[in-house]
Amino acid sequence: MPALTVENLTKSFQGKVIALKDINFTVDYGEIFGLVGPDGAGKSTLFNILTTLLFPDTGKMTLLDLDVEKDYLAVRHSIGYLPGTFSLYPDLTVEENLIFFATMYKSRIKDNMPMIRPIWKQLQPFKNRRAGKLSGGMKQKLALCCALIHKPRVLFLDEPTTGVDPYSRKEFWDILKTIQQQDVTVIVSTPYMDEATRCDRIALIQEGSIIKIDTPYQVIQDFKGHLYTFTSENIFDLLKTMANCPLKCHYYPFGEQLHVIFYDDDDKTISEFDQFLLEKGQVHGEIMRITPTIEDCFIELMKMK
Repeated sequence: MPALTVENLTKSFQGKVIALKDINFTVDYGEIFGLVGPDGAGKSTLFNILTTLLFPDTGKMTLLDLDVEKDYLAVRHSIGYLPGTFSLYPDLTVEENLIFFATMYKSRIKDNMPMIRPIWKQLQPFKNRRAGKLSGGMKQKLALCCALIHKPRVLFLDEPTTGVDPYSRKEFWDILKTIQQQDVTVIVSTPYMDEATRCDRIALIQEGSIIKIDTPYQVIQDFKGHLYTFTSENIFDLLKTMANCPLKCHYYPFGEQLHVIFYDDDDKTISEFDQFLLEKGQVHGEIMRITPTIEDCFIELMKMK
């Protein structure tokens, strides 16, 4: 049996705003499962339900063989939760926050030190600093320590690296891998598509619906079209021109480049596309075939809905 099973889950607010629509997925024991999607996709609402903070309208959830609604007290003792906003006590020191959460869970820091040691080594030099004075990355590490101090079997992390610098984001994900090795099932949400590749499996979610569940590798393998990229002297003018492109394609800006997905024969299509740009007076760089990222796959799935 999976660590988590979610069946036919729906949630709306005031009967009008539909936050989640018929959500179904499972999470295996010991895996890092990522819920990947932009802001407003429904990730935090789903996490609040799975961590017993909200009731769904319909659906059934089983976590560690427990009914999430009926057995919510037992569920709370079996999970760790790091919410999307910093929720520790800013006026307490790093060490005082850790002692507080250990006491609240009727646990002891020394008993569970093996689980948090890799993180605590980085926090220890700041143990007497007030939590509110820590950097963004250090705040998240402290929050992670507090979520792990009672040795949970399942760890929920709601957008844990939002607002954190790129180096700290990478460091945080390295820490999650060490936590996974201690038989902890990790369920993490993120708006950063590049972080999806650090998960064992991912669920892509948009507007309250899951549009695909698979390994990051398979999501990329299932990309339907042929992806090309090139630069332009005026990306905004190029986007206006692309609205009149006669070829079957999807396109979108990607930083300073334009990504174009074609679905027809490669050589002929690219030649016709190059000619179209030439006729429209669009000066551009070399049109190159590239391997799609998770973000490209997400955009393609959304455009094909």
